[in-house]
Amino acid sequence: MPKLPRNKLKSTLPCHIHGCPKTFTSQSGRTRHMHSRHPNLSGHHRAATSAVPLSPPSSPARNGSPLQDEPSLPDAREPSSTPPPAPPPSAQKIKHPYLTGDPCTEDGLPLPFGQHDPPPITNQNKNDWAPIEDDLQFCTADFLYRREEMSQSNIDVLLHLWGLSLMKNGAEYGPFDNYAHIFSTIDAIEQGDAPWQCLKVDMREEITAASPSWKKKVYEVWYRDPDTVLSNLLSNPDFRDEFDYQPYIEVSGDGKRRWSDVMSGNFAWRQSDRIYNEDKTTRGATYIPLILGADKTTVTVGTGDIEYYPLYLSIGNVHNGVRRAHRNAVIPIAFLAIPKGERKYDNDADFRHFKRQLYHSTISAIFTSIKPHMSTPVVRRCPDGHFRWVIYDFASFIADYPEQVLLAGIVQGWCPRCTAQPSNIDGSAGPRTNELVDSLDTSVIPFTRDFPRADIYKMITSDLLHQAIKGTFKDHLVTWVEQYLNATYEKSKANAIMDEIDCRLGAVPAFSGLRRFKQGRRFKQWTGDDSKALMKIYLCAIKGLVPPEIVQCIAAFLDFCYLVRRNDIDSDTLIEIQKALCRFHQHREFFQKSGVRSTGFSLPRQHSLVHYCDNIRDFGAPNGLCSSITESRHITAVKKPWRRSNRYEALGQMLLINQRLDKLAAAHSHFVARGMLTPERLKILPPVEKEVRREGEGSDDAVEVPDELVLADVQLAKTPDSVLPDATTAAHDLNIPGLPSMLETFLYGQLGITLDDSDDEDWEDNINILNSISPISSFCSAVATFFAPSDACGIHGMRREWLRCTPTWRKLGPRYDCAFLVADETKKGFRGLEAVRLKALLSFTYEGTEYPCAVVEWFKRVGRSADKETGMWIVEPDMSSGERDVTVVHLDSIFRAAHLLPVYGSACPLIPLDFDHSTSLDRFQAYYVNKYIDHHANEIAF
Repeated sequence: MPKLPRNKLKSTLPCHIHGCPKTFTSQSGRTRHMHSRHPNLSGHHRAATSAVPLSPPSSPARNGSPLQDEPSLPDAREPSSTPPPAPPPSAQKIKHPYLTGDPCTEDGLPLPFGQHDPPPITNQNKNDWAPIEDDLQFCTADFLYRREEMSQSNIDVLLHLWGLSLMKNGAEYGPFDNYAHIFSTIDAIEQGDAPWQCLKVDMREEITAASPSWKKKVYEVWYRDPDTVLSNLLSNPDFRDEFDYQPYIEVSGDGKRRWSDVMSGNFAWRQSDRIYNEDKTTRGATYIPLILGADKTTVTVGTGDIEYYPLYLSIGNVHNGVRRAHRNAVIPIAFLAIPKGERKYDNDADFRHFKRQLYHSTISAIFTSIKPHMSTPVVRRCPDGHFRWVIYDFASFIADYPEQVLLAGIVQGWCPRCTAQPSNIDGSAGPRTNELVDSLDTSVIPFTRDFPRADIYKMITSDLLHQAIKGTFKDHLVTWVEQYLNATYEKSKANAIMDEIDCRLGAVPAFSGLRRFKQGRRFKQWTGDDSKALMKIYLCAIKGLVPPEIVQCIAAFLDFCYLVRRNDIDSDTLIEIQKALCRFHQHREFFQKSGVRSTGFSLPRQHSLVHYCDNIRDFGAPNGLCSSITESRHITAVKKPWRRSNRYEALGQMLLINQRLDKLAAAHSHFVARGMLTPERLKILPPVEKEVRREGEGSDDAVEVPDELVLADVQLAKTPDSVLPDATTAAHDLNIPGLPSMLETFLYGQLGITLDDSDDEDWEDNINILNSISPISSFCSAVATFFAPSDACGIHGMRREWLRCTPTWRKLGPRYDCAFLVADETKKGFRGLEAVRLKALLSFTYEGTEYPCAVVEWFKRVGRSADKETGMWIVEPDMSSGERDVTVVHLDSIFRAAHLLPVYGSACPLIPLDFDHSTSLDRFQAYYVNKYIDHHANEIAF
């Protein structure tokens, strides 16, 4: 019999959440629905709902005292002009009562009584595409210029052939005459127009003939008016459903504070209080927190001599998922100057000061146009079509450590947020403040000093990519492991152990989107994706080859990384983050005792981890303010435009390309909002700046992430690999001898027939039940779709991944993936799940009902808890009569893919150089259930 108790298909189970109309045919289907539509209430990682308090809870105390920066509810004598709607029974959002984002007319007057609909976007009729002629012309221009990035000469060739074809069929002309016609049409688009301007920065003071060359130059900075860019951002209808108009405090059903997007943090609430207290006339306005990001990037790989310094602008009102998926929510607003000097000035203090002051003075000059709107609100159209009074405020600056040093005006080795001494950077320290800087009489004036309420030291936020992933993990921990081996063993022995680690990394079973390390980690040019991939599989590769303290140290750090990477973080998660960090600090002492870090751990990037909890309270989940966002934006804003240029004075061409891309993006959103692009056009014309996540070694493992909200689901591929006439033939072709009896047992379970029914008068008809099923379709893959906002996903938090089940994969051998099965939705984490390996994916019909199912090998848990060193559960094949236990389960019981890592042990060498990773799941006696394969698996299974 199958191991999972099955319900009859005709039974209906209601959703746990009051008011949700969904019903299900199985417990597992209901569980997947809970994870998808009610993720914060799922039994695997959220507590049950309860009454909601009417006041926001305080966050956990630090050092025994309450937090000083927690927002407080307003006085009852100052009620909000528009009370928030009644909260759902599961959670409550307590919205800011004064800066409420009330709609108004275009002139800033209150809306007439009874008017709720926004004014039309334009007075043009639905068929007016001006300056474009029709949808065909727009789709052609968008396809050739944005999507295909076709060269001018190739565009002319294509249009010429197109014209010849039309003339042959009696038509007069095509959509465009030549490339110049396309470019001029795009340039005439008004939506998204934000022209580039040149700012000449002259820092020359008391220049003499002996002054260095870098003092004599007049630097050119190209920028766009931030007021225009912000107006375009705010009026983008793409953000309609992913935009917050008020700061809010989110409280879960069990009374726990929860942080997610920027507007859920204390900073937005605190600044809104400050704005209202300074000027009561701002009541009803919308708070717009500005997010900046800057980072140098090189466009030439070989020489590395062509650099650009883009400055990006976004707003905190759009949700984190939108910013991470781009969708034109992160805009290049300027290209900053990069002063160059002779080698003798490389360490010159005067030159360093000059570059810093040039940097800050430039940013200050760029944002001068919006400075009045930081004190006095201005009317702007918002994504929902309504007009509102808005007030701007600097909130966050996305930057890596060198950029943070530049922003804070400090020297390398210091913390940009606190005053900890470089010699003991983890020691006690206070926060950096403007008052402290004034008392030190620093010569560099931050750009924030020119704007109301702005404080650069509070704007510097956590950076997961450079501080945690590339910094602490790759640059520190992985390096320390190698240094430990070299210091502990003879060179030959140390090299043998490192070779074994590399072989273990190469023997990891395949997983959708997982980057393989065929030769281990022996390559010099590391990217952020390489570091992320190594984090997923590194722990089991070193287990048994290094002391347990090192394994526990890295496991604690990985737990910290995966906790802070979550899209929703509640007060309990903050406690878990702090515990993981304490464990990391405790276990890393081994590296000091062993001599690897004899000088201690005064490392600014590691020290930054102690500020994460404070940053989460202020700005929400760190994944919405990570430098990986700007790093990815470099590709579309700098690197691709540079490659499209002729390389001669490329910046001007790059600016024009960016401007045209923004216009196409805005026009696309404009036409969609007006209902002018038909569904047929939208199918072939994906949204501009939609990021299709492609990881791993080929596009076959990449699935375009859906933007629509769908239930968590597993579907077989659209086309079967083969159709088999009966169960006996299927057993032979699939090499599963017991398949007929398995299918019979499976179908009996689905129909609710048990052995006790043998006295039933219809029993004899049921004996030949397999003779009544349709031919069996066999599939090589299925795709799982589920809610995973912490991972690479669409803007609605939906993620897709392949489950492969094929005897030949890329001509290298078989690939039979593993999966999680929902066993008991009342139990938390992996205790409520089962790990199985897919052996076949099938579908057949019986009495008009289709039964998609999977033949699976079972694994059983080893022990009653996870492994103490790695924190991962260990499973081993479930054996029956000396063979692996195999049954058939309904596809509905599969939640998503799972990843198993071999338990290698301590033997060295163990893995031969020619080991085939496709056989890993057959060659070992036990396996770790990899909780680090992605953030969703980490949340729901552990």
